[in-house]
Amino acid sequence: MSKTTRRKPIHHLSQAATSATESGDGWVDGLTELSEESPATGLLNKFDDARAPGQMPDFSIAPGEEFKERLEHAIVLMQNELKSVGELVLEVGASASWGLSINDEAKLDDAIQQMTSAAKAQTADLTVLRTRVVDAAGHEDEGVVQCHVADVLIRQHPGVKQPLEVRVAIIGNVDSGKSTMVGVMTRMVLDDGRGYARSRVFKHSHEEVTGRTSSIGQHNLVLDSKGAILNDPLFKNTTCADYIARASKVVTMVDLAGHEKYFKTTAYGLTGHLPDYACTIVGANAGVIGMCKEHLGVALALKVPVFFVITKIDICPKHILQNTVQDLTAILRKPGVRKRPIMVRTISDVLMCARNIHADSLAPIFMTSAVTGEGLDLMRMFFNLLPQRQQWADKWGEATEFIIDETFGVPGVGTVVAGTVKKGSITMNSTLLLGPDVSDATFKPTSIKSIHYKRLAVHQVVAGQTAALALKKVKRHQVRKGMVLVDGKIKPRATWEFDADIAILTHSTTIQPRYQAVIHCEIVKQSAKVIAMDKERLRSGDRAVVRFRFMQRPEYLSSGTRFVFREGRTKGIGVVIDVNPTTEMPDHL
Repeated sequence: MSKTTRRKPIHHLSQAATSATESGDGWVDGLTELSEESPATGLLNKFDDARAPGQMPDFSIAPGEEFKERLEHAIVLMQNELKSVGELVLEVGASASWGLSINDEAKLDDAIQQMTSAAKAQTADLTVLRTRVVDAAGHEDEGVVQCHVADVLIRQHPGVKQPLEVRVAIIGNVDSGKSTMVGVMTRMVLDDGRGYARSRVFKHSHEEVTGRTSSIGQHNLVLDSKGAILNDPLFKNTTCADYIARASKVVTMVDLAGHEKYFKTTAYGLTGHLPDYACTIVGANAGVIGMCKEHLGVALALKVPVFFVITKIDICPKHILQNTVQDLTAILRKPGVRKRPIMVRTISDVLMCARNIHADSLAPIFMTSAVTGEGLDLMRMFFNLLPQRQQWADKWGEATEFIIDETFGVPGVGTVVAGTVKKGSITMNSTLLLGPDVSDATFKPTSIKSIHYKRLAVHQVVAGQTAALALKKVKRHQVRKGMVLVDGKIKPRATWEFDADIAILTHSTTIQPRYQAVIHCEIVKQSAKVIAMDKERLRSGDRAVVRFRFMQRPEYLSSGTRFVFREGRTKGIGVVIDVNPTTEMPDHL
């Protein structure tokens, strides 16, 4: 009688687990192996990033203008930008910075005083982050002159507009300290090395038992108009409405799962929750291994700007920490990634990275310890200064579009849907179309009974904000994740098929028509089949226009949306180019 042997489970930090995920077919491996000439590289660089909100536009000032006229001209531009964005981080006084160069301390004080008055007229506060003296090239024969420079934060008061919201996805390998970092940042406490901080943010009892996140959690870092953090050790998600009411800006930290079996949940969080940035947590003692690479690859494929936090530096030997940093910088410098790693050690580094993070070419790296608190002050300052990645104010006047990423049944209230406002604004008692319907894929009218923003009852939410909406006369079984609420002017329509410009990152053989993969496109997560393509077959690194057909139900998609698809060890990226395709295949872009 043959004796069966049980396979010993592989520990997630062991060499076996590391080698299993480093077989060359992961997301990061597929990206880093792309060359400049590869067709897939062209799709990654298809869209150029626009100017980030909170960054002043370029303007010219005639050399003959006096200091007073130049300052007044700059302040007018500051006020106009503040109206549309709500927040600015400016460098005042340097020769190549905002406004004008200032070589006298008294003039700098005068400029800040006038700017403070102008900010108050716009119901905003001006906070001086730091002042310094720098050497700069003078005009003509002046040689090198000393400029008096100040970095200032200007942010509108709470209640003037809807609070600014910045979403940061927290990703990384299992047991790297993601939930611990979220707990330390949002609860203003230090960890005890035994899981105290993470226990403050877990949603389910089994997560506390295992110490591992299995769901998507949203936690808020609440900031006032002067940049101060309103969170305290008593802060809880269930009672955060009082904090939100005093907030000028909210940083939503989306805590995602690190274990391999929850990868589809993490992929849904990176696509469906529309993060502005991705914060990759790297355990100093473990390095860049396992799912850390997979999460990072998905973020890079979706063109989400990434910064890195190396945790547990208090318990990590120096040579191991050095190896971790070297491995990380080596990945970032490879052709498919092309990022410049910057070790953040000072306030100057924080300001420089916060101003330029939208460029998607920098990779700030923080060194922290959740037990000793080392590096946390720089991280909090960085989160405070992070700008919104999109010009949401430009979308406030468009037709409403709200994507649903969670549904609830609340006793005494009825059906509640949670999600993100992509375009337009939503007010109480407004009528929107809900769909695609579960039964017939149509869009049916419904009214908004009430609106909550971060558990605070409000009358309106605008593009760029998350919200929970109570719907009138809608049963819980009639809604699901992946549905949308849209304005009737759009005349929405669900589609079974769509055309996409795709690139294959990794695939062991060739891809031909009838190939199936799981599509992650914002809130849509469904299997789809390739029914036509403009090439005979595709291999790793190839790019083509293909037509997908959903396998289960039609979905609502928007042209220009980036997505990722996966099937086994196959990984690919794409951009939706046509949601109502004709019978003819379009030419390759």
